[in-house]
Amino acid sequence: MDAQFWDDRYGSRAQLFSGDPNGVLVTELADLPPGQALDAGCGEGGDALWLARRGWLVTAVDLSQVALERAATAGADVQGRVSWKHGDLTITPPPAEAFDLVSVHYFPLPRRADHSALRGLLSAVAPGGTLLFVGHDITGLPERLDDGHVPADYYQPAEVADLLGPDWDISVNETRPRVVPAPPGSHHTHDTVLRAHRTRRPSPLPDQGW
Repeated sequence: MDAQFWDDRYGSRAQLFSGDPNGVLVTELADLPPGQALDAGCGEGGDALWLARRGWLVTAVDLSQVALERAATAGADVQGRVSWKHGDLTITPPPAEAFDLVSVHYFPLPRRADHSALRGLLSAVAPGGTLLFVGHDITGLPERLDDGHVPADYYQPAEVADLLGPDWDISVNETRPRVVPAPPGSHHTHDTVLRAHRTRRPSPLPDQGW
């Protein structure tokens, strides 16, 4: 699932997704005061544009240049409020403590023994900021999907919740029905949702801990 994979997928249609923001984003963040946001795996920009139109300054990152170009075109009305960045957050982490919100929606973050990529995303949340990590519920899915990837190879929100340390307060950690139906042909009927508040900078911990 590299940059070429995503460019090919987005390039297969004039528009791959609806352009609307994800339902969990709207439900969880409608009353959150705006600040600096990171949209990890922004795709065609539905979430980033929803945030920007509500006063957020958004850094929107994706592997696909095709998706980013579409998102920038769709966001002409909020030019200057969204910075569209081509990059791989599994390799290059975002700046530490830079964001009041880190939004990770359906982002295939591969599990690693040292949790390096996940640590990078968590570290990007400023003290007092919010992490919103949302995935597809993989219960009942085949071990390997038609596109060849294995759902269990990627972090799930409940797993991320277990890795958070004492510097976080978890307000939501649950599975819930999707707000809107999944795209045709998709097996995803439920979302897994983690919302957490970073209370302070991390305390020094042993290497094996958080």
